[in-house]
Order: sequence, then structure tokens, then C-alpha cells
Amino acid sequence: MEEYLKVNQASWNERAKIHFESDFYDNASFIQGRNSLNSIELDILGDISGKSILHLQCHFGQDTISLSRMGADALGIDLSDESIALARKLNDQVGSNTRFVVSDVYSLPDNLQEKFDIVFTSYGTIGWLPDLDKWAKVVSHFLKDGGRFIMADFHPVVWMFKDDFSGIGYSYFKDEVIVEEEGTYTENAENLSQKHYSWNHAMEEILTSLLNEGLVLRQFKEFDYSPYNCFQKTVEIEAGKWQIRGLEGKIPMVYAIEMVCK
Repeated sequence: MEEYLKVNQASWNERAKIHFESDFYDNASFIQGRNSLNSIELDILGDISGKSILHLQCHFGQDTISLSRMGADALGIDLSDESIALARKLNDQVGSNTRFVVSDVYSLPDNLQEKFDIVFTSYGTIGWLPDLDKWAKVVSHFLKDGGRFIMADFHPVVWMFKDDFSGIGYSYFKDEVIVEEEGTYTENAENLSQKHYSWNHAMEEILTSLLNEGLVLRQFKEFDYSPYNCFQKTVEIEAGKWQIRGLEGKIPMVYAIEMVCK
């Protein structure tokens, strides 16, 4: 556990600096007021004015600050201290009152003593976590009675493919740890080579871990596009919606869930 945390923290610290200055994240338009959240998660979130929200694995905080701009009392956490430093910088730049805490997900109950109306996580998060049962306990721990867990993420089917989508490269089911050294999904990252650990998680594993904590499934949706152009061989089918060339409409690319703590 200590090895994986140390390695992944170093990887995300290096990525954070590149991401913050990238066109992909477009901080210039965000500072001017752009909401970084997508229709997929916005539709499930609904009206969050006055709600307290815990955002897990928030990176450098664009989505967390967007939640605050929508009227929520938002707090973001991330393993990467560099990401949180940049989140606080961005927070000051836009004049938001969003809070940020440095913590890995599993240690969060030791570092934060609050309950929330909503726990939120999105896009490229749980693949960095080896144990979803432990993750689901953290989600449940921080929810008030009647609170909601909202999640949008890339579909596990996508992670089966090789990076160039030329064929199947990985198991759909959680197998062994995936160890990689490569760049990142934004531009200007050709020289980034930081080892990192990740894991694939099937939909059954994701949902069962949360159901076992007593959360009740309210919505489950699948989408045949990605709201981010972060994969190889993409084609934009309409504004802000990308599919894989040759696989258009044939595979799920994103899923979203809403669960309630009873």
C-alpha cells in the first residue's frame, strides 16, 4: 500500500503541473466562468444549491470549484499535494470559497470529520484504487442519512482495449496490478515518464461494493461517447462528444450512477 501511494502521488504531482497549463483543461476560460462539469453529471446532480459536497480525487479542483459556483459548499480531496496546491491557487484566482484537503481516499476518515449531503467522484478516479470495498466504506462513511453518491466515469469496457484501440489488451475483470510508464492525456507531455499503478474494475465489482455498504441504486446510465477527447483514434460525433473511430456507437464509453444512503 505504501509503495503504490508513494509512486502514484509522485506521478500525479508531475502530471498536475503539466495539466494546469494545458489547453485540455483551459484554465483561461474556466477563470472567466466556464463550468467544467458535463451534462452527464449535471443532469444527475440537479439543483445543489446549499448542499454540502465531498469531491473525491478532485485533481486541481476545476470541478470542485464548479460545484461551489453552482451554490454548493464543496470540499475537494486528492492524494497529490501538488494538485491541491494548484487547486488552492485556482480557488484564489476565481475568488471561490471552495475548501481542499490533501489525503488519499482510504485515509480520509482519519483526516476529515464531517458528513455530507453528496459524495461525488468523476472520470478516471477508481482505476487508481486497488480495493473498491474499502473505497465504498469511505463513501458510505461520509454520507449523511438520505445523502446521495454521484459518480460518472469511463466505462470499464474502454479499459479493456490497447491504447490505440487496435484490440483487447487487458482483462475486463480486476486481475493483477497494471504498471505503466507513459505520458498523459493532455498535450505537452511527451517527456513525462513516471511509473504508476492502476487497476481495472468491472461494473459488478463497482456496484456490488456500494450495495454492500447499504447504498440504494437510484439511477444507472451508460453512454456511447466520451465528453473528453482524451483517447486515441477519436472522432467528434457532435460538439463535445467523442467516440472511437471504427467503434462508433458500438461500445459504452461512460457510465453514471446515483445511489442513496438510507
